[in-house]
Amino acid sequence: MLRKILNHKVRILLATILVLFLALIRAYEDFLFYDPFLNYFKTDYHNLPLPEIENVSLFFGLLFRYFLNTVLSLAIIYVLFKDIEAVKFASILYSFFFVVLVIVFFFVFSYFGEANKMALFYIRRFIIQPIFLLLFLPAFYYQKQNN
Repeated sequence: MLRKILNHKVRILLATILVLFLALIRAYEDFLFYDPFLNYFKTDYHNLPLPEIENVSLFFGLLFRYFLNTVLSLAIIYVLFKDIEAVKFASILYSFFFVVLVIVFFFVFSYFGEANKMALFYIRRFIIQPIFLLLFLPAFYYQKQNN
């Protein structure tokens, strides 16, 4: 096992650097993105009204963050598996999930916001965090092991 790790030290180093970039996005989220929900969900939001938002600015803030997380996640998938087909498939899934999640997020916010704050919280979480990477890595590993 140690020999395998030593043989793949460059891949491990690159993947670690890419994960650090994901952490930097999280660390500087207040400066990089327009998202009034960042501070809102850090407070006692159950007793507060939803924050006022600019729909277009929020959409582009979410898009930019999702794009950065997606690019880094796809790079991690490529570095770890060296499979361009997996990257293509993952990019299609990332695109599909973004469209669905953003539509659902703005629909819930517009029509059910005050009543469904937790739904907003979790939908937004999937948009702003690289959660799909945590789902895709074991799936691609399993697929690679079975081929």
